[in-house]
Amino acid sequence: MGRIKGVRRKLSQELGFLIPSVHIKDNLDLIPNCYRISILGVTVGENKIYPEKDLAINPGQVFGVLEGIETKEPSFGLQAFWIEKTMRQHAQTLGYTVVDASTVAATHLSQVIQTQAYQLVGYKEVQKLLDILAVEVPRLVEGLVPKIISLGVVVKVVQNLLRENIPVRDMRTIASILSEVGQKTQEPMVLTEAVRVALGPLIVQKINGFNKELSVMTLEPALEQILQKSIQATNEDSMMIEPGLAEKLQRGVKECAEKQEIAGLPQVILVSNSIRQMLAKFIRSFAPNMAVLSYQEVPEDKQLKIVGTIG
Repeated sequence: MGRIKGVRRKLSQELGFLIPSVHIKDNLDLIPNCYRISILGVTVGENKIYPEKDLAINPGQVFGVLEGIETKEPSFGLQAFWIEKTMRQHAQTLGYTVVDASTVAATHLSQVIQTQAYQLVGYKEVQKLLDILAVEVPRLVEGLVPKIISLGVVVKVVQNLLRENIPVRDMRTIASILSEVGQKTQEPMVLTEAVRVALGPLIVQKINGFNKELSVMTLEPALEQILQKSIQATNEDSMMIEPGLAEKLQRGVKECAEKQEIAGLPQVILVSNSIRQMLAKFIRSFAPNMAVLSYQEVPEDKQLKIVGTIG
């Protein structure tokens, strides 16, 4: 239970809002050694662990196969083996990362909360963020909600940011941009993109650390034009792509993502601002670790290195 509290506290600091309490209860419908993670009554993750064993995870390069129960590490799908605790040192010698069962469950919970954080934020949580900001800059908050935009629009923007794993710690910048752009439009998608540009240095730093060079993949100009036209044809609410092209695009993104992962580089696609949000939505289901950035979000002091082109 202490480890679970630690996960909640750490993620609250990282994401910028208070994660709701995690409730633990028995479920007689589950088979022995299984656990299930649910948010708002919907199962978002489950796994089987062995408390008396350790999990040896293959990080990508090991020098032997272990005796044990073969499985997949639940957070990132890596090959792993449940081994006897007496084999820990031997497994580490072969290059495996070895953790205990409680760490496996806590890491899985942390990963699920990060990917589903947008579901944990509503009116109450966002109002609390604004109340905290109002102590520092009261006029900014007083002039924003509801004079310029409604609380519901702010909630939607915050959810959009969290959905793409962007922390909302810097509520001052978020509120400032909403106050400025909100006088021209109330559309959450447009407001979100404006906020992302302002948060560009934070977004890139989260992806690439303090490295001066950012390795990215791009789309061929002809493909960008096709995607742009498909968005315009659907009033910018979605992308309507011909099935054959959608399949090729999906395959190209997957191949590039695998190459980046093998090379130890961040998975990033750089595109024009007009298609960024729709492309991110399109690839989220099959390449969840792929970050889709617009050119406007990249700080001027970053050097871009194009390592692949998707056509």
